[in-house]
Parts: sequence; structure tokens; C-alpha cells
Amino acid sequence: MKRPRPARRALLVVACLIPVLAVAAWQVLPPGRDTLTTVAVTRGTIENSVTALGTLQPRRYVDVGAQASGQIRKIHVEAGDQVQEGQLLVEIDPSTQKAKLDASRYAIENLKAQFREQQAQHALARQKYQRQQRLVAGNATREEDVQTAKAQLNATQARVDMFQAQILQAQASLRSDEAELGYTRIYAPMSGTVVAVDARVGQTLNAQQQTPLILRIAKLSPMTVWAEVSEADIGHVKPGMTAYFTTLSGGNRRWASTVRQILPIPPKPLSETQGSGSPNGFGKSGTGRVVLYTVLLDVDNSDNALMAEMTTQVFFVAGQAKDTLTAPVAALLGNGSTDKQIARVVLPNGRIEEREVQLGLSDRLRVQVLGGLSEGDHLVIGPADGTGG
Repeated sequence: MKRPRPARRALLVVACLIPVLAVAAWQVLPPGRDTLTTVAVTRGTIENSVTALGTLQPRRYVDVGAQASGQIRKIHVEAGDQVQEGQLLVEIDPSTQKAKLDASRYAIENLKAQFREQQAQHALARQKYQRQQRLVAGNATREEDVQTAKAQLNATQARVDMFQAQILQAQASLRSDEAELGYTRIYAPMSGTVVAVDARVGQTLNAQQQTPLILRIAKLSPMTVWAEVSEADIGHVKPGMTAYFTTLSGGNRRWASTVRQILPIPPKPLSETQGSGSPNGFGKSGTGRVVLYTVLLDVDNSDNALMAEMTTQVFFVAGQAKDTLTAPVAALLGNGSTDKQIARVVLPNGRIEEREVQLGLSDRLRVQVLGGLSEGDHLVIGPADGTGG
């Protein structure tokens, strides 16, 4: 079946117009227009933030050590166990402490026996002195005998007081020995999770030189981020500032927090704390190292998603603007001002116009547009020689 003649004419007209339109577009578009890279002005959220790396640590923890020397007989917990305050954790062989306690008890009994003997001697001396006093009343004794009886009375009283003091001293020593025996059974000082066990059954502990560490108990919620902020950025971080952080294992999850504390002194490297000639090493300069200050942030960890020693990337939010015009920093040209830049806008006719743009917050990739541009404007990225309007 043949195509109708009017339709054939219409197709012929369109075919003839295509080359004409192509030539017209070629003349209107500026040279190199097809090689330009453009980006659009869009709306979004801009954050002006300081970034830092940090490490997660429990907010509250305690290192459980041994106050008694001896061989570890039994450890009742392992790393990861939940413990309650007062729960028995470790038993140390109490043989030495029991023997010492028995010796103290025997010493007290010996002193008490001597004390009773001296009390009897003192009572006898009192009777002799009283007899001498009665004889003096009848002129039946010498003054010398009276003084001798009085001296014996005073001497026996002094020995009674001495043994009484020794008994009190021995009783105090006994209480110390009882406490040392109690130290052979170590109990949890707080509720939490056993995060580390540093001792083994059969290991001998010597508490006379230093306190041996056996295990560590920590509360895993809340956790604290120890963030290291560079010297150049620490002035922008303030206590109470809003912050958030991410972890390698958390994917896209963000944990929100606020700055609790900024430690005033940066931690010193080991090389500077030894042999520096200064007890603290403060005020040293010219080391050539990067100065990092420690900032502390607390975060709830009730779901136990965070673990100790995790690495975090922390963002301290100095300013934020939501649903605002934004443009890529790469699409702006500097003019010596931080709040005003030049942008090259592609007009509808294909020409490029330079505009002065008033800027606000920046996150180093995009910047807030306060004036000079509209949503949907296309900005040129890269050189555009010979295309200026």
C-alpha cells in the first residue's frame, strides 16, 4: 500500500531542516562549549567541621591487683565475663598469711599471760606499801622501807601499763594479718565486664615490691573517645560543642556526642619524657613534631556496638546550615576574599557570565551560597578561555 502524499512531503521537509538547525546551533554555541564541565547549584546541608582521629576507651574501669603475695590458686572469671560488685574473682594460696596470723594470736596470748602476772605482782606491791603505811603510823618501820615499797608499787604499775600497751600493739598487728589473709580472696570492686586477664593460675605474685595487676574490669557504657586534634584546629573546638564520629566497623552509622573536656597539655612522647633534664618537659620547642591535643567525648554504648581500642574519625561541628544553596568549591575562583568568590555561570543562550558570589559555611568540598546564584544555575569547572560574555 502506498504512503499518502501529504505525509511524504512532511518527512521531506523535516529532513531538509535538520542540517539547517545543526548549523545554527554550531554558530550560537561558543567555541569549546561541548568540552566544558559544569555543575549545578543545588540545595543541601553544609557543615563546617574539624576532623580528627580518636580511640575508644571505657569511661570507667578499674585495674584489679593483688595486695597479698603468694601463688594464684584459682581465677574464677575469664575475659568477656560479666561480674557484679562483690563477686569472688581470684583466690591466692593463703598458707603464709594463715601462719602469720596464728603467730600473732599466740603472741597476744603470751602477752596476756605476762600481763596477768604483772597484775599479780602489782597487787602484791600495793599490799606491801599499804602495810608500810600502817607501820609508819605506829613508828614501827623505817622511812627507807616505806620508800622501797612505794618504788616497787610504781615499778609494777609501769610494767602493767607496758604489757597492756604491747597487747594493744599486738592486736593491731593481728588485725593487719587478718586483713592480709582476706586479701588472698579478691572480689570485684565494681560491676562490669572483664576486659583483660593478665595473670594465670599457678603464677606467683610478689606484692611487696609493687602491686601485681591481675585483671581489668570496665563498664562498656558509656564509652569515651580520646580524639587527637591538631594544634591548628584546637582553637575551633570548645567544651559542649556538638560532635559525631564513625568507626571502621560501623559502616554509615554515626554516633552523636558533645565535647566533655579538652586536656590542656598534649601527651609527651616517650623520647622526651626520659633524660630531658626537666621533670615534665613542658615548654620545649623546636622538636619538629606535630602537636596534638586530646579531646574527650562520651557516648552511650547500651547496644555494645563499640569496643575498646576502636579507631574513630571524629567531626567537631563548628557550624551547620540545612536546606541551603550549595556549590562545589572547585567551581569558584578566588579574588582575595574568603566570603566572596567569582563563579562562571552558563546562561541559557550558551554564553558564560562571571558573577560575584557571597559565601557562607564550607566543608572543604562544597560551600554555602548566600547570594549571587540561584538554584539550578550551571557553573563551569576548569578553564574557559575565550568564552567570556
